[in-house]
Amino acid sequence: MAETTGKYSITMPRDIAEAAKARSGPSGLSAYVAAAVARQIERDNLNEVIQVAEAEHGPVTDEEILALRDQLNQARREQTRGGTNAA
Repeated sequence: MAETTGKYSITMPRDIAEAAKARSGPSGLSAYVAAAVARQIERDNLNEVIQVAEAEHGPVTDEEILALRDQLNQARREQTRGGTNAA
């Protein structure tokens, strides 16, 4: 990885730190924490996109979410079968 790293001191609850340390595996605690923070940043960015879209178009309804989830599941089933039938 060509990214530059820096050393930081963070404070977190001991139980969370110990659980992370136990799960970090061979890549180590720093890599584990960095991956968790990266995922959180992705979620924060996605939430910002959703807020902007909902401000412009209104909130997404539960029915719309279910319909899109059904479409996604159908596409996955078709992909697994090797089909290319797109809606």
